[in-house]
Amino acid sequence: MANSTDKQLHAKNLDILKDQLEHEALLNKKFSQYASQCTDNQLKNLCNEACNIHKQNFNNLKTYLDSHQ
Repeated sequence: MANSTDKQLHAKNLDILKDQLEHEALLNKKFSQYASQCTDNQLKNLCNEACNIHKQNFNNLKTYLDSHQ
């Protein structure tokens, strides 16, 4: 990475990661809402699992971004 430290990301990559962070947050919110509306326990569990996966993806991306700024 040219003029900056190795920890800084190029602006375009940073924008892409921030967009992905927003998508993960939205998916987490949606699956949480779906789970709260489900009456079928298997479907509710599946939605909760998806919610947790997207929450973890969000946390991983956030940690990565924080370490490169």
